[in-house]
Amino acid sequence: MKQKLFFTLVGASFALAAYAHYGTDLDLFKFITASLAVVFLAAWLGKATESVAHYAGDRIGGFLNATFGNAAELIIAFFLVKSGYFDMVKASITGSIIGNMLLVLGLSVFLGGLIYKEQKFNSLLAGHNASLMILAVIALFVPAVFMQQLPVAKINTLSIVIAVILIVAYVLWLIFSMVTHKDFLSDIEPHDGEPSWSKGVSIIMLLVATFFVALVSEWLVHSVEVVTKAFGWSEIFVGAFVIAIIGNAAEHSAAILLAMKNRIGAAVEIAIGSSLQIALFVAPTLVLISWFLGQPMNIVFSPFELAAIGASAFIAISISRDGATNWFEGVLLLAVYIILGTAFFFV
Repeated sequence: MKQKLFFTLVGASFALAAYAHYGTDLDLFKFITASLAVVFLAAWLGKATESVAHYAGDRIGGFLNATFGNAAELIIAFFLVKSGYFDMVKASITGSIIGNMLLVLGLSVFLGGLIYKEQKFNSLLAGHNASLMILAVIALFVPAVFMQQLPVAKINTLSIVIAVILIVAYVLWLIFSMVTHKDFLSDIEPHDGEPSWSKGVSIIMLLVATFFVALVSEWLVHSVEVVTKAFGWSEIFVGAFVIAIIGNAAEHSAAILLAMKNRIGAAVEIAIGSSLQIALFVAPTLVLISWFLGQPMNIVFSPFELAAIGASAFIAISISRDGATNWFEGVLLLAVYIILGTAFFFV
């Protein structure tokens, strides 16, 4: 009965968003209905992820959630790159990285910590995640440092070289963590209760929910641009915070839900794993795609974006490296996110 009611709400919210997108010219109405639909669709995706994680483990479940969640961002960013909106793409990449490390992880740790005094996850995995975050920060800082000393052509070549290295490093990390050393990085938290669906149905639900989340997210991005212009918000603030929060709605709900069920390992895998995937795979892939499209986008980020990414990585590493979390650490992550958001708002 609860599932019928839940899917009735999901269907109704999607139908309303579809009607608003195709049937009216009211941008604010489109924005509100699309936002409502994303909330219910993200809850559906979170439920599917939890069910898949029950069968495949929290590492693979979290990886699948991050991958499917980032697929929508990759598709939207592809069209932005094709249209030459490089600054918007870089801002959304920045927003995704810091949003997952600070907002998603912060809310997960805070709300989970209110229920459980201390939550633990694999400290070895946390250490490797920290090292990968440092690699991502180095890779983004180096082109910005050398930009003044190198011509545009060489900066573009350097960007391609760095992009290839990051993609190779990320693929090798997946092999290391899921094949050769998976036993060392395995889950340490119990899986209580029964999954909502069978293994096959869980995978189908994950795929279908991802499709609808991607579809409605695109509607929301189109409507949010007009709405934010009406409020006079800057492009970098819209890209780094508004669009990034919307694009990551799926990861938000899934990570928080799992953390509140004392499965902080899966929540960390979704939040940190998604940030790493954006920095080590999505951003480099967009650089290579832009090169094939004949209008290369370099990997040089603005000082504001680099400062935000560096600060986010620093606090996330400081909090997660010991493999244990509490609600106050969630407060610290959220405090840094609010500080960065306020700064970006005034840029």
